[in-house]
Amino acid sequence: MDSRSPTHASPPSPHSTAILMPFLSFFAIAALVLVPSASTSFQNTLSILHQVPEGHVGVYWRGGALLKTITEPGFHVKMPFLTQYELVQVTLQTDQVTDIPCGTKGGVMINFEKIEVVNRLRKEFVFETLLNYGVHYDKTWIYDKIHHEINQFCSSHSLQQVYIDVFDQIDEKMKDALQADCTRYAQGIEIISVRVTKPKIPESIRRNFEQMEEERTKVLIAIEKQKVAEKEAETVKKMAISEAEKNANVSKILMEQKLLEKDSARRQEEIENEMYLAREKSLADADFYRVIREAEANRLKLTPEFLQLKFIEAIANNTKIFFGDKVPNMVLDQRLLGNFLHEVSRGAATKVKADI
Repeated sequence: MDSRSPTHASPPSPHSTAILMPFLSFFAIAALVLVPSASTSFQNTLSILHQVPEGHVGVYWRGGALLKTITEPGFHVKMPFLTQYELVQVTLQTDQVTDIPCGTKGGVMINFEKIEVVNRLRKEFVFETLLNYGVHYDKTWIYDKIHHEINQFCSSHSLQQVYIDVFDQIDEKMKDALQADCTRYAQGIEIISVRVTKPKIPESIRRNFEQMEEERTKVLIAIEKQKVAEKEAETVKKMAISEAEKNANVSKILMEQKLLEKDSARRQEEIENEMYLAREKSLADADFYRVIREAEANRLKLTPEFLQLKFIEAIANNTKIFFGDKVPNMVLDQRLLGNFLHEVSRGAATKVKADI
């Protein structure tokens, strides 16, 4: 049996190594020279170490196929030439759609110079959205969609409505229309708000609108002046009513004050009259009592003896003495005279009692 010696791999010859090293050096120098000056897509293909900034995620294609790998912000490594990456923003972004022509229901051509759409791509839907609509998904669902919706809106409204009457509603209508289709076909796209600028209209029509606005402003100014005049008249009327009510209240208060004064004077006079009547009654009662007492005293005094005494005193006080033949004919009977005077005094006392 023949014995064979084992075979050993021969080491690379110095000649082959010398040939390979220049190729590797040339490739490294070419990468250093070409990568900074190459386009972005070419740089993404050649680069090994790349950075994903905050607010973005990194997505990757290998051989044209989208990979499910989604990288977060930071530094990452990929295979050059074979793997290509793109940065996709997942925070709020504003897309400006410019120069949007449309025709109104009346056939007038107008142009929206700029419409801003604030939107966001949710991170959990990045792979699905890019798989279906590519990196430029916003061109399909925002730029092209805005053109379509604006033309639909203009074709169903007149120039007056688009430019003035319902212009304030265009923002919400565009937002609702975009979000409805995105929710149905591209759930990862969220429409935050839409800002529509005033469209450009033909110069002649614009002047007509300005004149109409001037006339409307004049009418509004006239209406406001009329309202101011009415308010001023109403204010004057209220002031007059207030002044009249104040004067009426003052007159009422003065009248009540006078009535109170009159009532007080009347009551004071009644009290004075009552006091006067009481005083006069007291005086009359006193006089009556005094007359009664005097009458009783006189009745007690008028006795025959007292009368005889008074008669004698009266005769004694008489200094005249009569002489003649007729003297004996005089009534000198003192007893008869006393009886007469006693009867006279009784009659006087009876009369006084009758008067009382």
